[in-house]
Amino acid sequence: MAGPPVLVTRRLPAPAMERLEAECDLTVWPEDAAMPRHVLLAQSAGKRALLTLLTERVDDDLLEAAGEHLLLVANYAVGVDNIDVAACTRRAVMVTNTPDVLTEATADMAWALLMVAARRVAEGDRLLRTGRPWIWGPEMMLGRDVYGATLGIIGYGRIGRAVARRAAGFGMRVLVHSRSATPGSPLDGVTSVSLDELLLSSDFVSLHISLSPGTRHLVSAARLRLMKPTSVLVNTSRGPVVDEAALADALEKGAIFAAGLDVYEREPRIEPRLLASERVVLAPHLGSATVGTRTAMGLLAAENVIAALHGDRPPALLNPEVLAGRQHPGAAESLRARGRLGPR
Repeated sequence: MAGPPVLVTRRLPAPAMERLEAECDLTVWPEDAAMPRHVLLAQSAGKRALLTLLTERVDDDLLEAAGEHLLLVANYAVGVDNIDVAACTRRAVMVTNTPDVLTEATADMAWALLMVAARRVAEGDRLLRTGRPWIWGPEMMLGRDVYGATLGIIGYGRIGRAVARRAAGFGMRVLVHSRSATPGSPLDGVTSVSLDELLLSSDFVSLHISLSPGTRHLVSAARLRLMKPTSVLVNTSRGPVVDEAALADALEKGAIFAAGLDVYEREPRIEPRLLASERVVLAPHLGSATVGTRTAMGLLAAENVIAALHGDRPPALLNPEVLAGRQHPGAAESLRARGRLGPR
């Protein structure tokens, strides 16, 4: 239908596409692969909104290519490390994400990786598929106990808290390291500790932090050496948080027992030694991959777009200073003068 021009950089689940099609004039990249950069720049021109994935880099070059009528960048993800939010704010462009709706599915995925890595399920599956003869034995493919163990959670936001809730059913002691909590302080029945203490004390370490310059390679060679040789590392947050080469070294040397990974440092590339390791469970970024969750993410992204186009505040707005005009004086007035926002 005729409506404000909007670019969608990858086709979303049908309910979200139907919602957008009812309100917008859509340009949709039809391929499963990410849009080539030159195509993204060309297709962004004149659009009122861009609905992006983590594969699209939103920076000054893209914002310049889109032009002055761009109102919103709606990311189909919780994380926005692909978006220069400050650059968007300077240009009075709103940025949104899709929080909350993927919390439980991602926490489930973290637990799936934890259990499969601890009990060597994927390794056992591969063994049986080879057709090699086998027989049960008292010391065959021994894993690590989960019930009653100590779980360390790095990052205690929505997903970290959801992972901790599940630990109660396994009778686990839960340690957390969070920039929002002082070590030693009580947090919902868990114990806040320093990062080093968490790594030294935990049988399982689960990562739930956003990517920033301060968290890149947070799990380094030195920090991996702090972990128990019987411990398991799980990452469902952002790939570059873990130094993959250092992780491969740690696994080869037996410095840790196993790892479960859903995200990667140079995704979709994976460190070759991790691919070859029997002690790593690998998933292709499936944290939010359920029908209900991906549909909910799409619908929230669509509502962010439609609200902005109608002159309303998007439900998951990350830079409200664009509306208030605090970060960029006169931004809200400029938007209204250009017909990009409704009245106060």
